[in-house]
Amino acid sequence: MSELSDSTYHSLIAGENVPGTRGLFRATDPSTGQKTGPEFSLLSKGQLEAAAMAAGEAFPAYRALTPEQRSSFLRTAAEKIETSGEQIIATAMSETGLPRPRLQGELGRTVNQLRLFAKVVLEGDHYGARIEHPLPDRKPLPRPDIRQLKLPLGPVGVFGASNFPLAFSVAGGDTASALAAGCPVVFKAHNAHPGTSQLVGKALIAAVAEHNLPSGVFSLIYGPGQDVGQALVKDPRIKAIGFTGSRSGGLAILATANARPEPIPVYAEMSSVNPVFVFDSAAKSAQELAQGFITSLNGSAGQLCTAPGLLFLAEGEVGDSFVKEVSNQLAEATGVTMLTPSICSARVDGEKKLADIPGVHPVGYGTAGSTENAPAPAVYFTDVKTFIGTPELSEEIFGAVCLIVRYQHNDQLKAAVHSLEGQLTATLHLDTEVTEDLGAAQDLLPHLEQKAGRILVNGWPTGVDVGEAIVHGGPFPATSDGRSTSVGTLAIDRFLRPVAYQNLPERLLPEALKEANPWLLARRMNGENQPAPERRGA
Repeated sequence: MSELSDSTYHSLIAGENVPGTRGLFRATDPSTGQKTGPEFSLLSKGQLEAAAMAAGEAFPAYRALTPEQRSSFLRTAAEKIETSGEQIIATAMSETGLPRPRLQGELGRTVNQLRLFAKVVLEGDHYGARIEHPLPDRKPLPRPDIRQLKLPLGPVGVFGASNFPLAFSVAGGDTASALAAGCPVVFKAHNAHPGTSQLVGKALIAAVAEHNLPSGVFSLIYGPGQDVGQALVKDPRIKAIGFTGSRSGGLAILATANARPEPIPVYAEMSSVNPVFVFDSAAKSAQELAQGFITSLNGSAGQLCTAPGLLFLAEGEVGDSFVKEVSNQLAEATGVTMLTPSICSARVDGEKKLADIPGVHPVGYGTAGSTENAPAPAVYFTDVKTFIGTPELSEEIFGAVCLIVRYQHNDQLKAAVHSLEGQLTATLHLDTEVTEDLGAAQDLLPHLEQKAGRILVNGWPTGVDVGEAIVHGGPFPATSDGRSTSVGTLAIDRFLRPVAYQNLPERLLPEALKEANPWLLARRMNGENQPAPERRGA
C-alpha cells in the first residue's frame, strides 16, 4: 500500500498516536488473499480507557458549542476528508477490492452527509425546542412555565462496518450524527480496512485541532472486537453505541450494554433479507425486470444490507417465464470479489446450507470471478409451504444469493409475510394501472408496514438516498431498535434525550429556550409552531 508509509500505525487517541500492546496486524487484499500495507498495532483493554476518558472530559465543552460552531466543524471535517480523497480511495481499493467508481460514490456520500448534518445543526430542529408560558389564572390549577429541549447523551462508541469502508465507517452516518448531536465519538475501526480508517481518522482529528476543540472529541482505536470492543461498550463514560454488522456481533454488544449497571441504548443494524414481491403485471416484462434484479443482487457482490435475498412470485406461466429469464441472464453474470476471505467463506457456507434443505432447488448460477474470494452469484427457488415451514430459509446470506418463493394465492403470500422477521426494506413490483394487482398490493401493505422500515414500489432496495425522509432501520432483527434510522437527518435523534425546565429564570435557561431566541431556532410555542427568524446574512 503506497498510500501509507511502511512504518507501523497506531490508534489515534485524543489526537495522539498510541502504540498498542496487543500485537500487530495487517490488512488482507481480498483479490489475492495476501497481506497488504503496513502494520497496525492493537490496543489492550486498559489502553482503551484513555480514549473513553478523553471523550468524557471533552463532552462538557463540546456539547456547549453554538450551532454555528458545531456546524462549521462538521463542514471542515468534510473538507479535510475530501482533500485526502484520492489517497483514501487508493488505500480502500487495495484493502477491500471495491472498484474506484463505487468508492468515489461512497466518499461523496460520506462528505455530503457531514455537510447535511452541518445544515441540520445550524437550523436546529433537532433541539425540539418547546415552550409553554405560565397560565397563573388557569383553573383548577395554574400552569407553570415549562420548556423542553433535547440534549446530547454523552460520548458514543461507534463500530465500523465491513461493507462500507467510508459511508458506514470512521466518518460515516453514526459518527456524523453523533458529532452533530454534540456527542464525542470513540470509533472502533474495522480491521478489514485499517489504512482507510487511519486516513479518515487523521482528517477528523485535523478538523478537531483546527477548531480548537477538546482533543477527546474524536478517537480512533484498533483492537480485537471481542475484547476491546466489549470493553468499549462496558466503559461507564460511553452513553450510546452505533453498530453495523452481523446479528451475532450486534446481539453480543446489546447483551453487554443491557448488563451494565447503567444500561445504554444500542443502535445496531444487523440482518435483513429485504423481500421483493413481484406481481404478474410486472413479471410480464421479464427481460427488463430480471436485469434489474440481477444487477441489484450481484452489485458489490451482494454485500449490501439492502440486497434482495428473497423474491416472492406467483405460480403460473408468467412467473415461469420470469424465472427462466433470471436463469438465462444469471448465466452471464460474474462473481465479484468479496471484502474479506472470512466473509466469502461465510457466504459459501450459507449457500451450501440453503442448497441442502429439502424442497430447495437451483434456478441458476453465474460464473465465479477471476480473483480469489469471488464466488458465482446464485438463485434458488422453493414453494411457499416449504418456506413457511422452514425458518432457516428466512435467514440472511450475506452475498449474492437469493431464494425465489412461489405461491398460489394472496392468502399464502400474507402468511409468508407474517412468518418473516423484521426487515430494512420491502419492495413491490407491479403495473400501477392494473386494478387487480394494485388492490392486492394495497391489501398487503399494512402487513409490510409491520415488518419493514422502508417500502418501495418498482425499484430495487439497494441504494439508500441520504436525506430528510429516508428510513434505514426496521423491526428486530433488522435493527436492535426499530424506532430509529441510521441514515438521514433523523439519525441525530438517536443520540439525544429530552429535558424539561420548569420555572427557571431567564439567566438559567439554555440558549435554545430563552425568550430572545439567540440561536434563531424554529420552536413550538404554546402549542403552535413558530418559524425560525431570518438569519442575518442568510
